Amino acid sequence: MTITHSFDRVTPDSIATSHARAVIEEAPVAIEVNGIGYAVMMATPRDIADFATGFALAERIVAVADEIDSLDVHETPHGTIVRLTVPPARAAAMLDRVRRRTSDSSCGLCGMDNLDAVHRDLPRVPEATAAPAAIFAALAAMRVHQPLNRATGAAHAALLCAHDGAIRIAREDVGRHNAFDKLIGAMARQSLDWDGGFALLSSRCSYELVEKAALAACPMLVTVSAATSLALERAAAAGLTLVSLARDDAVLFSHPVR
Repeated sequence: MTITHSFDRVTPDSIATSHARAVIEEAPVAIEVNGIGYAVMMATPRDIADFATGFALAERIVAVADEIDSLDVHETPHGTIVRLTVPPARAAAMLDRVRRRTSDSSCGLCGMDNLDAVHRDLPRVPEATAAPAAIFAALAAMRVHQPLNRATGAAHAALLCAHDGAIRIAREDVGRHNAFDKLIGAMARQSLDWDGGFALLSSRCSYELVEKAALAACPMLVTVSAATSLALERAAAAGLTLVSLARDDAVLFSHPVR
């Protein structure tokens, strides 16, 4: 999902040349649940069914993907509309907290009804068993699974890594949250489990990504950049092993209290 755009490339000595390069596509994706507008997200318009499924799980609209009775994707001249149908009991719970929100690709606390929502209880995740060698193996293979970022330099990646570090699934998006939603949604739609593996994200680790990992029962979350204080706090609450600043030469482990 790229377009070609023309730029003027200017060097320090003021020499300008015409330069064309691929630009990542960012477009609105409207999510409706049982006919109610729930959210408008800015995302890369690919793997939309995966994204909507992962988003519904992360937002606790459904507890498992099978609770989504139908998922229809409609392309329009102005963006994409995803219409989800869920059971009446789920819809009733959603209506208690439904909100219309617009979020960009670096969203933070957008749309939170109150500060208490940030500290909602999280499920305890399984204990991580993957060894550090698996993390380094996944990091070494990561770039191969980032074609959109190679073309544009503007895409985040979320990868499902096996216990030995082999990459099983990869999803990319202009937004780091969206990329992780797409990965979780793809796993749910394919009935895949972590099987002792872990998630590897190309981004920094904020609390929202920890919440998504915990709700997806991910035992270990690895991020290329640093973790925030709240991410570390929430990871500890969920029993999630958090690995940050994951680079070729070293990684930082934050072990939860069991």
